[in-house]
Amino acid sequence: MNIPIVYEDDWLVILDKPSGLLTIPALNKDARCLTGILNQDLKERNVAYRLHPCHRLDRETSGLIIYSKGKSIQEKMMQLFKFKKIKKSYIAFLSGTLLQSQGQINRPIDGQSALTLYTLIEQRKDFAIVQAQPFTGRTNQLRLHFKYIGHPILGESKFAFRKDFKIKAKRLCLHAAYLEFIHPVTNKNIEIKSTLPKDLTDFLENHKN
Repeated sequence: MNIPIVYEDDWLVILDKPSGLLTIPALNKDARCLTGILNQDLKERNVAYRLHPCHRLDRETSGLIIYSKGKSIQEKMMQLFKFKKIKKSYIAFLSGTLLQSQGQINRPIDGQSALTLYTLIEQRKDFAIVQAQPFTGRTNQLRLHFKYIGHPILGESKFAFRKDFKIKAKRLCLHAAYLEFIHPVTNKNIEIKSTLPKDLTDFLENHKN
């Protein structure tokens, strides 16, 4: 597959994951996933190392994902995530009309604290474009938090009923657009941005005010 590499050095690879791919295989389900595709390609090219995901994105979520070239650097990156040393932001299309231009959602998930900040980029008819920053990395955090405030992400089918949306979307309208962290080996500041993929820009083009 043509999966864009947006950053690479001797220790890390950052890719722009397309929607529709799991990061790792689901338990007892289809083994086709981004990690498997990447490592099969490396194997076929006789590359010695293997890539290890440092975090995950949902199957339907597109955007930036970090892989390590080896287990030791994976552990260092996962420590950065654990101690909230990696800044992440997403672009999401939310159902309905937001009443405020920015806000925060502080609501536990599975008994653990969870905090999301969001800023309105643009309000359109029946949906809002927002930038969202999850300060904690709980599973499905953005999906659950936006559902909680009454503005589920367009295309949501796991935590909301599609029949309840005024606007239909073919997939979850969530894109991992920004990453920033201090490289655990070089100590350099790494800042990576990703533009919206074509399916989401087409959606915006087809749903103008």
